[in-house]
Amino acid sequence: MTLKVAVQMDHISSINIAGDSAFALMLEAQARGHALFHYTPDRLALVGGSVFARLEPVQVRDEKGNHFSLGEARRTDLAEIDVILMRQDPPFDMAYVAATHLLEKIHPATLVVNDPLHVRNAPEKLFVTEFADLMPPTLITRDRAEIDAFRAEHRDIVMKPLFGHGGAAVFRITEDDLNYGSLYDFFAATFREPWVIQRFLPNVRHGDKRILLVDGEFAGAVNRVPAPGDLRSNMVRGGSPAESELSDRERAICARLGPALREKGLILVGIDVIDGYLTEINVTAPTGIRAVRRLGGPDIAARVWEVIEAKRRG
Repeated sequence: MTLKVAVQMDHISSINIAGDSAFALMLEAQARGHALFHYTPDRLALVGGSVFARLEPVQVRDEKGNHFSLGEARRTDLAEIDVILMRQDPPFDMAYVAATHLLEKIHPATLVVNDPLHVRNAPEKLFVTEFADLMPPTLITRDRAEIDAFRAEHRDIVMKPLFGHGGAAVFRITEDDLNYGSLYDFFAATFREPWVIQRFLPNVRHGDKRILLVDGEFAGAVNRVPAPGDLRSNMVRGGSPAESELSDRERAICARLGPALREKGLILVGIDVIDGYLTEINVTAPTGIRAVRRLGGPDIAARVWEVIEAKRRG
């Protein structure tokens, strides 16, 4: 099977190939003989019910500083493409939402991974609340009285923006933290949407586990350990990846989530688990494929393509 595969992503020149999951998927697609194309979301155009983009043929190489070659861009009706990987990084803003609306017009005749309707309707920090019993105590609001009451009950909390990404603007607030009022004012002035407030989990110092699921099944995991003096474990914030096995609790979490992920067409998903608590379900552009492989884990990119190819066979 040879597929025409277009990757909607931040420009390939800007990525860090050592940790980029889109790049891992592109390498695997190329190795399988699929025809590979590249474009950025700003090139999408809706004309008379058809969705177009200027696509560039792309070749990829696992060589830092020499990782891609692009051919000449050609305006293409995306109905001619077999598979689109929607892999641009957040923020999950109105530009992101608009792209899901456009791609929804061609899916599933052109298979969009992940399903754009459910990417739009399952943002990371909201979709997870459908499984509240697996989460730490969590509040979503911007109301000061609600936050005050939650803080009084749990005393040590974390505040973060609802549509934040990469560990940006994540703050721990202890019971006697004098910065609380100023931080509330900062969030109120910066973020119009509600915020996420959670009970702080002290065992985050031992790691925030990224677990990858493919078509609802466990595919691999990496434990991300925060850098000294930082509560954030994101690797873009200095977190260190470590090999990891799943606990019984984590396997139970995967089993609970699997049917919902399959139903929503969310083929590649990354969940975050701290001390046995589910904190996020990442569906936009989940990372971790290369870190898992580098630590001797399974080839998740190959598994993703096995699922995609099976779906295209119908």
